[in-house]
Amino acid sequence: MKLKLLLPFLLVLGSAFADHHQPNFVVIFCDDLGYGDLGAFGNPTIRTPHLDRMAREGQKWTQFYSADPICTPSRAGLLTGRYPIRSGMTSKQRGVLFPDSSGGLPQEEVTIAEVLKQKNYATATVGKWHLGHLPQHLPMTQGFDSYYGIPYSNDMARIKGAPNYRQGAEDPDYLQDTNDFDVPLMENEEKIEWPANQNTITKRYTERAVQFIEKKKKQPFFLYLAHSMPHIPLYASEQFLGKSIRGLYGDVIEEIDWSVGQVLDTLRNFKLDTKTIVVFTSDNGPWLAFKTHGGSAGPLRAGKGTTFEGGQRVPTIFWGPGRIPHRVVDGMGSTIDLLATIASLSGTKAPDDRKMDGYDLSPALLGEGKSPREEFFYWNRARLHAVRSGPWKLHFYQNEPVNYSRYQKLDKPELYHLEKDISEAYEVADENPDMVAYLTQKAKMHIQHTADSTPDQVGARIPDFEYRR
Repeated sequence: MKLKLLLPFLLVLGSAFADHHQPNFVVIFCDDLGYGDLGAFGNPTIRTPHLDRMAREGQKWTQFYSADPICTPSRAGLLTGRYPIRSGMTSKQRGVLFPDSSGGLPQEEVTIAEVLKQKNYATATVGKWHLGHLPQHLPMTQGFDSYYGIPYSNDMARIKGAPNYRQGAEDPDYLQDTNDFDVPLMENEEKIEWPANQNTITKRYTERAVQFIEKKKKQPFFLYLAHSMPHIPLYASEQFLGKSIRGLYGDVIEEIDWSVGQVLDTLRNFKLDTKTIVVFTSDNGPWLAFKTHGGSAGPLRAGKGTTFEGGQRVPTIFWGPGRIPHRVVDGMGSTIDLLATIASLSGTKAPDDRKMDGYDLSPALLGEGKSPREEFFYWNRARLHAVRSGPWKLHFYQNEPVNYSRYQKLDKPELYHLEKDISEAYEVADENPDMVAYLTQKAKMHIQHTADSTPDQVGARIPDFEYRR
């Protein structure tokens, strides 16, 4: 009888205990950070001690891809676990959303935050959103409890008559006035500072992220910290400005590294480090048009806006002491895989009423197997530019490495073996016609699989190459 009376209480206590032991998740997402911009990924001059330690304690993934080589579609892919062609967050006309855009991430899309709400996670996004700035598209409509940040890229809405930042690319220490860009800082739906003081924006993002962790430390939480740096124009706070031998770009990266250190130290201080999984990655590769103001793709070819490896292979670190064993992972992964992986680790369910593109990476993360991802499709502005299967990558379209808005259809497909040729320097289609045919067919099947959501079938169609030995 006594046990029967206690049963409701025990059930409630058990539920609370289960919720408390759900892993927390922090996704730190940089803007235009290159594969070669961190010490852990080979940069010799930018000091990133916190990220280097994170890599030593966690996992460095060497073949991890962003969903797209530019901002808006990349973010859509990360949050939804789907190629952005499926959500409509890619377009031939305008690759990203602008301050005069009326659209945003469709309400019917399901985000990581919404998946985690199945287990009552506290959710917050801090930083750059870029999935729609109108009220019906802001983060609170997509499963986030709160929002603090800028709604689109920090170079948008340049005030008429202000100096053109592109002209400063010749000067490695050129610093634009933060008042030259009419970009608002928002809290939830309210514009609290307009224009945003971007000199201190990384610092303030960090403070807000730390406050969220402190406030929600007794319940499971998901923090999406999307830095608006190192997207141009570059800004760093006084503590970091002029300190890096790499120049202004190095100052910016070293402040981001400090920010990562603040987040990880907060988790350690509250003994949340063994209960939290942190992912650090980037939305795409470096913006090469801005010379020393842009980053480095290291050994990879090209950068932002292209579907060469430098455009979409991004520096990625997973960290979770006691959960994620230290190792270097050379299997493939993608930001598209984060939703399925987080759903698996949290005991929630990924959507099963739509076509999903992500894989559950948890076996590889937990040291129980290898990454299940064996292929990747490189979409860019509603066109399928390339496909990878195993070590082989086949290009159908390419963008110019620096002026990436210009694309060209190739006279014949270009084939590269990425394990032997990380820089995509040696084209080997003539020697491997069977692989060209295999990857072409795989690409065509993928196009058919996205036909119900592809806005422009002509633009998405793979060229019918007459390819013979």
